Amino acid sequence: MFEQIPQIFQSFFDIISSMMPFSGHLRLINVLEILILGFIFYKIYRFISGSHAEQLLKGILMLLLALVLSKLFNLQIIGKILESVVNIVIFSLVVIFQPELRRLLGYLGQKGFLNKHIINSDSESHIKALVEEIVGAVKHLSKSHTGALIVFHNSREMETVMEVGIQLNAAISTELLLTIFHPNTPLHDGAVVIKHNKILASGVLLPLTEDPKLSWQYGTRHRAAIGMSEISDATCLVVSEETGNISIAQGGKLTNISSLEELRSELEFLYGISESVQEKTEEEVKEKSKFRFQDFFSLEFPSITSVKKEENKK
Repeated sequence: MFEQIPQIFQSFFDIISSMMPFSGHLRLINVLEILILGFIFYKIYRFISGSHAEQLLKGILMLLLALVLSKLFNLQIIGKILESVVNIVIFSLVVIFQPELRRLLGYLGQKGFLNKHIINSDSESHIKALVEEIVGAVKHLSKSHTGALIVFHNSREMETVMEVGIQLNAAISTELLLTIFHPNTPLHDGAVVIKHNKILASGVLLPLTEDPKLSWQYGTRHRAAIGMSEISDATCLVVSEETGNISIAQGGKLTNISSLEELRSELEFLYGISESVQEKTEEEVKEKSKFRFQDFFSLEFPSITSVKKEENKK
């Protein structure tokens, strides 16, 4: 079985060589194949970007590049060693990338995948409308100095935390969020948990951080946001009751949000419709990639407008 791997690579090299311009011609179908493969590789890289698998993939690509160079320069001894190493690595991929492969296969098998990725081009506008609902609520909460804590549920399980709260499973809207966090309502204490386009629960109690270096100026909401982000890949949005300041906690780190535009940028990046974050460096953006929603576009959901029309009819 191992002896077949070099033959596979040789066939791959022959195919690539046959498509090169110096072979005399480059057919349209070859260009189309290259574009399709490039798109697939780009999507796979985005899927694992920011995870440990990204570093492993870079290491594997370096090995393959070294193998290609050894073939081109006819370095037989180095080539044989690299072939043996690549053989082992290839048969170890299933074990190395097991979590990512399971996520990827589940992602591809989700209902509505083709509609959202190929047929339906309205998903981005739906998400932008959803982000505007959240930004609109945070704007009013910050202006009125109403304390709020919103947790964006990601891939890791949070069911045990949510058991304490009130289950809602409601569509996201500015009005609903403002109602939940109004001081005179029974649901304003605790956090609201959002997963993709739904408010799953409210009044959720979160674990507090035990970081002794944290400033005494931070209240219970900020400590709960940091504590939740320490034990999960959730993104926690906090509005301070005392100052009206907006903050985001990710990976145990609290970041101050200076404007609504910056908040909008953060949420659009979180929901996967933007590749950059306002006022953030490339390294910071790469770090934030760990917290992005991985399967949002595979969901089927109505537009915000249609949801509001249904509520008005009732």
